[in-house]
Amino acid sequence: MASAVAELLHVSGSDAPTWTHTSGIAPTPAPTGRPTGDRGRWRMAGGMPSERALKLMAIGTAAGLFSGLFGVGGGTVIVPLLVFWLGYGEREATGTSLAAIVFIAGFAAAVQGAYGNVHVLDALLVGIPAVGGVLLGTWLQQRMHVRAISLLFAAVLVASAVELLLE
Repeated sequence: MASAVAELLHVSGSDAPTWTHTSGIAPTPAPTGRPTGDRGRWRMAGGMPSERALKLMAIGTAAGLFSGLFGVGGGTVIVPLLVFWLGYGEREATGTSLAAIVFIAGFAAAVQGAYGNVHVLDALLVGIPAVGGVLLGTWLQQRMHVRAISLLFAAVLVASAVELLLE
């Protein structure tokens, strides 16, 4: 993972604002001006990370902030921003968010643990059965229409907001 991040952020010495690929293959720009292909290997040459890399880092920073403050970040921060800022599909955003959460949650749990805020047995009693929920939820997601997933997700966020306001 660290090498993928370093590869994404690595830039060449050229000042030309062109897209390059780590394999050396010249990209074919998409109609939007962004190359098509492997999302993780494109970068902007010229001494700065690409706009995409900067957006991903901003999403990660926001998710980490929300994780530390409220214990949330993946579904409520990462997924919507991947969809709206970077054009990910709902399923791709969910999968990418879950992969990122592994790092975010591990670090956040360690920091919260240092403050004495973690009940390990309770976490296990919640986390272990959650694996079954993940299997069922992923199975359902792959069979649902993408629009239904978006509407259901929006309903969960609205219900959560209403609950917080009424407390």
